[in-house]
Amino acid sequence: MKTIPDASALPVWRKSSYSENASGGCIEVSDGYPDGVPVRDSKIPHGPAVTFETAAWSSFVGAVKGGTLPA
Repeated sequence: MKTIPDASALPVWRKSSYSENASGGCIEVSDGYPDGVPVRDSKIPHGPAVTFETAAWSSFVGAVKGGTLPA
């Protein structure tokens, strides 16, 4: 996993449909980044983002959608 110190330079961010809008606990992901999937806290758009390998991110999203994440 790598970190992007100022992720605001990436062109397009989208908010997770699983984020809690009322509490402000939102994450955003950026598509089309060549080195993986950047993820950031939507409350800190000029802050850092972590980049996950594409396969790891796909596995995580599949587990969330399928309800199979361990507690």
